[in-house]
Amino acid sequence: MRDPKWRDEGDEPDYRFTLANERTFLAWIRTALALLAGGVLLHQFATELDPRLVVTVLSTGLGVVAAVLSVMAYTRWRANEIAIRSGRPLPFSWVLPGLAAVCLLTSAVLVVLLLVT
Repeated sequence: MRDPKWRDEGDEPDYRFTLANERTFLAWIRTALALLAGGVLLHQFATELDPRLVVTVLSTGLGVVAAVLSVMAYTRWRANEIAIRSGRPLPFSWVLPGLAAVCLLTSAVLVVLLLVT
């Protein structure tokens, strides 16, 4: 497998920074897997929550967010790797506030469903 072109940019970074960047990437992947598992669990085991359509939409939404988060994890890892190689500051990402908003919205919908049911 060929190395991507961006690996030719800048200098080879200290391996500690590269490994820290990989650990961060893996943390994002774990978060995506947790969201996906939450969506599957919600759909399969929350059978007494009504309306069922809202539960299905919420479960599907968690799956979609997990997929998007996986892609964002890779693009963020790559952008950080390029910044580290070039000696630039790490780029800002809207992933954290976006993920917090998704968790807040999911929690609010679940609380309403639990109070209504």
